Amino acid sequence: MFDPQSPPSPEQGCPFCAIAAKHDPYDPLHPPSSLSPHLTSPVSFVVLSTPSLVAFLDILPLSRGHLLLCTRAHRPKVSDVTPAEARDLGGYIRLLSRALVRATGVADWNVVQNNGAAAAQVVPHMHFHLIPRPDIRASGRTRESFTMFGRGTREELDDDEAVILAAELRKQIAIVMEEENQEAASHPTARSKL
Repeated sequence: MFDPQSPPSPEQGCPFCAIAAKHDPYDPLHPPSSLSPHLTSPVSFVVLSTPSLVAFLDILPLSRGHLLLCTRAHRPKVSDVTPAEARDLGGYIRLLSRALVRATGVADWNVVQNNGAAAAQVVPHMHFHLIPRPDIRASGRTRESFTMFGRGTREELDDDEAVILAAELRKQIAIVMEEENQEAASHPTARSKL
């Protein structure tokens, strides 16, 4: 059992710990216009970096815009996160979902979270997948369907496209947060979102 007062150190060899360690937190309302994806190996395209969480494009996406959201601290499963991390995860899943729809133009998406190898968790660091699901029926491919839980056709992320998409996602996250702040200010009884 972990001690939430003394968070675990980055797990050696964990790619998500490496990404979290190389990308300092920034204010999501004022994101950097660009972030170097080459700070880690493999490269990482970060769209959100807070003191407790980091979100980035999946390097083997199931669809354009496939995001991963994980805790900054090494937490193997969702049952290992602290209560504060759980609140942050819930708030940012909602916020990232809104930004993802705007950035990709895809109105439907899955949120998937696997715990352990038998549940298809490949990287043993707790993370959520946010996977845009374009309507394949519009293309005439009525017999084709997307598969879930990390199974399906995956291609390597195109670095040039990822730089542009990550920047657009950071921009949309800031816009969504600003809209929510303005809404909260105009309704003083409403609670702050994040």
